[in-house]
Amino acid sequence: MVLRFTYVSVFKNVGGYNLSEMAKSLYTQSNVISAKRGTIYDANGQPLAEDTNVYTMFAILNKKQVGLDNKPMYITDKEKAAKAISSVLPISYKQALKDLNPSTNAFQVEFGSAGTNISLTQKQKLDSYHISGLNFLQQPSRLYPNGVFASHIIGYASPNSNSSDSKVSLTGQMGIEKVYNELLTGKNGYKTTQLNNAGVEVDNGESVNKPAKNGDDVYTTLDYRLQSLLETEMTSVYNQVHPKTMNAVLMNAKTGDILAATQRPTFNATTKQGLSSIWRNTLIQDSYEPGSTMKIFTVASSINSGHYNGNATYHSGKYLVDGKVVPDWNTNGWGNITYNKGFALSSNVAMAHLEQQMGPKTWRNYMNRFQFFTSTNLGFPGEETGSVQFNYPIEQANTAFGQGIQVNAMQMMRALTSIANGGTMLQPRLVTKIVDSKTKKIIKSYPKKVVGHPITASTAKQVIQHMEDVVYKSYGIGGAYKIPGYKIAAKTGTAQVSDGKSGYESGDDSYLYSVAGIAPANNPKYILYITMKQPHLTGTKTASQLMAEIFNPVMRLALDENVNAESQNSLKVPSITGKSTSEAKEELKAAGLKYAIVGDGDKVLDQSIDANEKVSKNRMVIVQTNGSKTMANLKGWSRYDVATYCRMAGIGAELDGDGYAYKQSVKPGVSLDGGTKVTIKFK
Repeated sequence: MVLRFTYVSVFKNVGGYNLSEMAKSLYTQSNVISAKRGTIYDANGQPLAEDTNVYTMFAILNKKQVGLDNKPMYITDKEKAAKAISSVLPISYKQALKDLNPSTNAFQVEFGSAGTNISLTQKQKLDSYHISGLNFLQQPSRLYPNGVFASHIIGYASPNSNSSDSKVSLTGQMGIEKVYNELLTGKNGYKTTQLNNAGVEVDNGESVNKPAKNGDDVYTTLDYRLQSLLETEMTSVYNQVHPKTMNAVLMNAKTGDILAATQRPTFNATTKQGLSSIWRNTLIQDSYEPGSTMKIFTVASSINSGHYNGNATYHSGKYLVDGKVVPDWNTNGWGNITYNKGFALSSNVAMAHLEQQMGPKTWRNYMNRFQFFTSTNLGFPGEETGSVQFNYPIEQANTAFGQGIQVNAMQMMRALTSIANGGTMLQPRLVTKIVDSKTKKIIKSYPKKVVGHPITASTAKQVIQHMEDVVYKSYGIGGAYKIPGYKIAAKTGTAQVSDGKSGYESGDDSYLYSVAGIAPANNPKYILYITMKQPHLTGTKTASQLMAEIFNPVMRLALDENVNAESQNSLKVPSITGKSTSEAKEELKAAGLKYAIVGDGDKVLDQSIDANEKVSKNRMVIVQTNGSKTMANLKGWSRYDVATYCRMAGIGAELDGDGYAYKQSVKPGVSLDGGTKVTIKFK
């Protein structure tokens, strides 16, 4: 025994276990300090994705669960509990009561989807009822405050359990959240403290404290106002004709910045509703035949290569290429017309002639110069870089009017920058900088990037003039895209959709419709490109009229914002969220701002324009309060302000026309609830 005791005392080891280390661990407490995930912002610092905590609720039913002084820790009044739960969460009183009365003798119950992803505000409201036995489990979550908002681009992050420390962290699963996951994640810290026999923390110099390094912030190029309006208009058109897919991208032609971009179908990044409908980012992961919008680049190539004579004539309608027919959409044609007129009429025959005049080698070279078959280098996985059928003369002619060539939407945007930017082609850009969330120092920036000069400035100017003819000439087919007060250059497109074999689908709903627009035409600043694949047209509206319902208000808002930015934005928006309604009104009046109030409550819950943002006198601040809501008089409001008001009021809206509101289906002063739907007409 003495020898054994001496051995253990000296070597502190028994059966392979180090007794010293075991004792140390017994009196050492270790805690992981979780790093906060970085925030994703729009171009103006508006949060698009940020960390939050959510809660899962469960109710203890076992009556043996009691605390100090025999205080019950189970549900004692099920009717009261059901009433409280149904008043806060999306569950009926009847269902909540049913859940609290299971058929089996359960220890505890949960409440399905209604009892998950509970916000802090909802939890606090439930806590205020002081219901014994109602418990919550906290876990980190990601908040996407705008719901459906560039969802496939922003992406989403979901909780992921770390096997080494059992800590739950967020991991990017899609979009920017995934591409920049490592930078956004940050690094966890840890803290170790020493305890005495009583479990009280003691300072013996062996404690270690390593703070967490929070994730970096990502600043995107997206503009909150433009993106919000684009989402509203896309949803409106999608619900009318239910196309298979829709894409829309608005870009700053001078910088390559993507100001707004979305797709349909899409999903809500917070609730994940709709995610099962479509996982892929169709803006870059779908390739398609662009149709007549490709004619922009055919004409540009013909002009730049010295082959174009716009005043020369050709016979329209049909044209034989190597014994195969190239038809115009109007197969009877328009007789002998000039190539200039042929472009405005979207003549396939005109483009086939231009391709033959250039020769296939020259035309193929220009496709490469516009970089149609190369990656857009946005960093997203799975990009479809496109392809072309170019072996036979008829295939070469077909590509001149956008058939037999596959592209993605971002490749089209990149190529369009050369038309709108005086021949200089720019890299599309979605992220401008990565910023340290603590120090606010820029870690990495992504400047404007020139990627080519496929055409000259003179050629670009001529192409824009031809695109103006599409909109403004009496025979042009793009008259739906006129915007009063601004000069628009545009080109529409209609392409047959491949059947996936060797031909094309048939029927009235077998086309991909598109429009590419540049404005203002005399000094281009914006490019807007929209595609709509296989809509179920009802006959009441043409595809162009439907796309104009998206194009016109979004482009108008961008152009109006540009004018406002060039004028003096001298009015500063005050911080009114959380203040009394009367105080908010006084501050808005003092700032010289127009405003509208949603609700008759006495406290401000939200404001449509961020505090401290400088705006022009024409901007309206919409203020959401607590209390009951009544319909406002929307006459004279812009589409954006109407859409924002309806969203903040929680009512459905159908916006008809363009310009400013002049008629509304729900009269001012009528009470509103979640089921209210209003139709507003604009002109």
